[in-house]
Amino acid sequence: CEFSDSAELSTIDFNIAGDYEKYRVKNLRENQSIVDGKKINSYEFVAYAKKTGEIRFDFEAIMKQTNKESVENMVIGRDNMKKGEFVTKTVKQKILTAEIKETNSTLVGEFSIDIKKNEPRVKAYEPYHIQVTIKGNGNFEDLKPLSFDIDGVKVFAGEVEQKHELNENGQSGEWSQKFAFVSEKDFKIPEVKIEYFNLMEQKTESLVLDAVNVSVEKGFAKEELLDKQDDESFKFNYNYLYGILIFIAGFFAGKINIKKQIPKQGADGEFKEKIKSAKSLDELMILLVLEDSKKYEQIILDIEAKKITVLKNAKEAIFK
Repeated sequence: CEFSDSAELSTIDFNIAGDYEKYRVKNLRENQSIVDGKKINSYEFVAYAKKTGEIRFDFEAIMKQTNKESVENMVIGRDNMKKGEFVTKTVKQKILTAEIKETNSTLVGEFSIDIKKNEPRVKAYEPYHIQVTIKGNGNFEDLKPLSFDIDGVKVFAGEVEQKHELNENGQSGEWSQKFAFVSEKDFKIPEVKIEYFNLMEQKTESLVLDAVNVSVEKGFAKEELLDKQDDESFKFNYNYLYGILIFIAGFFAGKINIKKQIPKQGADGEFKEKIKSAKSLDELMILLVLEDSKKYEQIILDIEAKKITVLKNAKEAIFK
């Protein structure tokens, strides 16, 4: 909007950002300047279409104008004057139309995938780590968290972390998620494909996490726990722990010598014996995580937060 003068007493209400039936609009930037004594207001937005076919962008701006007397009255605060006297005018914007093509994918843009993972060889109950990072330009907010359901494997999924900024081409940045897999036997992490429509190539492509066969060896020996060598392969930085349960499984599983399994006497009876035999709160926590992290989540959190500091009290809470 270009005014005929500096328009000091004029303002514009024009904020169309929001979620609509056929599209979603985001604010890109807003600018106000004085050029040759004339005020110029400009507004830029990025729209994401939700449906195919024709879309009409039909908006209105509210122009407000007051006078010096009204401004003075508001500043001085005279009781006999109204708070503000404005003359408003609705200005209908030119209707913009766009034809939206079919993409067969809700994820649209240009993306690449980067996988960081350990050597696929761990010891029983030692976590195997994977970090998935997707970089590029597109509608990152439509990228869903990944999930795995593997028989006999405890899977701990971190919260999705996103770093991106809006520009003329959409959102540019990266999306990442971390995982820890804990098991006592060999397992396979299945292949994952994330389909997206590549705007540059004008076709559907896939971001692929290849399947991983993880070999699980026998548990730690006592001497290995006391003097463990550093592994030069990829490791996560535990300075930014990604969830209390992953912390418990990932850190304590490698530090605690869990009791050897006793002769089978039923899953419930065996679990109770393991709990009774636990010699520390740390050992107790990893047993609870491996048994049923959801069921015993509150007890695990209470131990971690030091609300429970006595081993006997923790055991009593489990069998309530």
